[in-house]
Amino acid sequence: MRIELPVNLDATLGCGQAHRWIKKDGRWEGVLGDEIVTLEQRRDGFECEGTSDKEMILSYFRAEDDLEEIYADISGADVHMARLAEACPGLRILRQDPWECTATYLLAVNANVKRIGSMVESVCREFGRDLGGRYSFPAPEEIGSGCGDICRCRLGYREGRFLRLAESVRSGEHDPLSLRKLDYQSCRNELMRIEGIGPKVADCISLFAYGHMEAFPVDARISRVMADIYGVSGSYSEVAEEGRRRFGKYPGYAQELLYHSFIIFTSQAQDGGLHPV
Repeated sequence: MRIELPVNLDATLGCGQAHRWIKKDGRWEGVLGDEIVTLEQRRDGFECEGTSDKEMILSYFRAEDDLEEIYADISGADVHMARLAEACPGLRILRQDPWECTATYLLAVNANVKRIGSMVESVCREFGRDLGGRYSFPAPEEIGSGCGDICRCRLGYREGRFLRLAESVRSGEHDPLSLRKLDYQSCRNELMRIEGIGPKVADCISLFAYGHMEAFPVDARISRVMADIYGVSGSYSEVAEEGRRRFGKYPGYAQELLYHSFIIFTSQAQDGGLHPV
């Protein structure tokens, strides 16, 4: 199935938003729902195998986002952002499943990208359904059914929090889908009621699961970039607020470009021109 969409798969799937995509022989393989999906870049979009649900794919890649308008908006912030936008066209924010995204980012606390991916895959192997070499992300009911051993997932101190999140969703105490109706601040506040979710994780989930482009997650890398490039430092809330103020209607897109600015400019220099990651 051909998907015609302005998107750069390497930049979008390799930038750490989602943690179930693996690049093999020039193609990206991931799991969406109960399907193993393979994507291969084309000039006008990509070829998609493993699913016939075109609307699902378009929704996942937020096809409604006008990248030309978004990049033009954030490029107006300053010269540095304009250079990033020019160097990395086609990076899109993904629309992830709210339950999977919340559970994944709960595991992501104090972990690097490689460790996050390892924990997520171990949870899927232990509790998910075998799809033929890859496993589905388990539903809360599957995690609480006793069919797997959470100890084998090696989650460390995150184990208890992860189990309690699954139980709260299973019981209806926390309903990830209901947060879709909330504005950014209300969504963020509800997420921070979950044990183990602080401001940064809440902002990540608000952006990647609920599409709140106002979110500007601040981790150590963003803190350094904001200090080095813009002279902005201080508490989490101060740096995040400056990001929201500075980058117009799309701080979330600006944050992704800033987060990967070193990789973007390194790739550009190595390739001898303006090339994305």
